[in-house]
Amino acid sequence: MNQVIVVSCALFLSFSSALFAIETSETVKVTPVLKTSQSWDGALLKYPQGQAEITGVRIEIAPGGETGWHLHPVPSFGVVLQGQLEIKLKNGKTNVVKAGDALAEVVNTAHSGKNIGNEPVLLLIFYAGAVGQANSASLTEGN
Repeated sequence: MNQVIVVSCALFLSFSSALFAIETSETVKVTPVLKTSQSWDGALLKYPQGQAEITGVRIEIAPGGETGWHLHPVPSFGVVLQGQLEIKLKNGKTNVVKAGDALAEVVNTAHSGKNIGNEPVLLLIFYAGAVGQANSASLTEGN
């Protein structure tokens, strides 16, 4: 029985270390911030067809500022560096994220973000798109 436990632990440790390209040591700390196969509304993520292209952007939203209604046809992932942001979907569902939070944004779903805090919201967003494909599309209120 003890051998089964030892072998199981060894297998777990060998597989868990493979989850990260860089391992924690005395001088390096690895902290996962996001691992998901779904966007924050529960929809499954799918990569677009074509040559992969990763785009990173830094977004700043002033207190009270809003992004306006828009959507992303490709998966995007972000970290809130500062502030507090309320994200709304057309169906009324909301998600509030704050400094230190990570999320997978909704894909092909109209949404709007509003800074509900007293300081600028700073976001670091990465889009997993394809060459020649837009990462975002603005929508009018009627869409």
